[in-house]
This record gives sequence, structure tokens and C-alpha cells, in this order.
Amino acid sequence: MSILDTGFYQRSDVLQISRELLGKYLFTNIDGQVTGGKIVETEAYAHRDDQATQMHLNRRNTRTEIMFQPGGVAYVYTVYRIHRMFNIITNQEGKPDAVLIRAVEPSVGLEVMKQRRVLTDVKRLTAGPGMLTQALNIHREHYGISLTGELIWLEDKNEVVEEDKIITSPRVGIDYAGDDAKLPWRFRIKNNAWVSKAK
Repeated sequence: MSILDTGFYQRSDVLQISRELLGKYLFTNIDGQVTGGKIVETEAYAHRDDQATQMHLNRRNTRTEIMFQPGGVAYVYTVYRIHRMFNIITNQEGKPDAVLIRAVEPSVGLEVMKQRRVLTDVKRLTAGPGMLTQALNIHREHYGISLTGELIWLEDKNEVVEEDKIITSPRVGIDYAGDDAKLPWRFRIKNNAWVSKAK
């Protein structure tokens, strides 16, 4: 077991990073309560040749400023004024790539996560980007924090997800991106019960 360092995130290929994050573990230690689990679904967003990212950036502003920083920090934002999205910034400074963590398979702090989500059904705890941030207590205040620190971090437990166990498909909810909405940049672990239900 080892905590992923900035070298993992600061590589140039966001698609490779997005794939390799499958099988890694995401943990939070918020208010003294450790919660987390295995990443089972991701989406890649590239600063080049990807209208989904270009439309998101629109122009450099206070919300997207963190995307231009060196990889290894958290980008947290809210959609529909309700759901918090947890993204990992990748690549080098000035090259705004990111990976959205869409789902994790919960393994640590299940009872705490149930309380946060007000649920008894374990398989609904973290099966979507808004669900996992609620379960792991990731908030807007975590925008920009290092992912090699003590609040939010990722671990490599030497679990390798083979290529034939990875499903690729278009990303979710980005119709505004035109033809780029069809890019197969959503990655899921095949037959995993905790992947999000979005088609």
C-alpha cells in the first residue's frame, strides 16, 4: 500500500490516468472520521481536443483557476446547486486536464457513510458522483487542497484492473460538447455493483 504522489497525477495522458485510477482507493479523514473505498468509475476531461472541457472552462475565472495548477489537487464544484463533483486535476501547470470520480465501492467507514447519506442500502451509498461526495463528506471548502495530505488522499493497494474488465463509454450529461460528447472517456469496472446507473 502506498499513497499516490504528485508524480502520478502530473503525467500528460489524462486518459491513462483515468483508467489507472480504477482499482485505486479514495479516502477522506473529515472531523476525525475516515471513510473511503475503491474507485470503480471515472471520466476524463482533456484541455486539448475536448469541447466538454473547453465549454466548462469557457474562460479562465475564479471557479476554474485551480484547473490550471499542477496535478494532484482537488477541484470540487456544485451542479444544480445540490450535487458536489469531486475532480482530480492532472497534467502540468497551465494544462487543465481533470478526472471526475464518478463512483467508489465503499469499504471503510460504512456506518458513518450511511449516516451522512441517511441510507440503509449500502449499494446506493457511493454509486454516483454526488452520492460519493456526500458519503465521503467532500465539500466546496476542499477546493484546491492537495491530494497527498491528511484530509483527502488516494492509495495504491496493488490491485490491477485488467483491460478486459474495463468498460469504456461516452461521458454523462455533456450533450453541449457536440461530437466530443460521444468520446468513450468514461471508464467503469465491468459488473461492479457500485458504478453509477447513468447510461
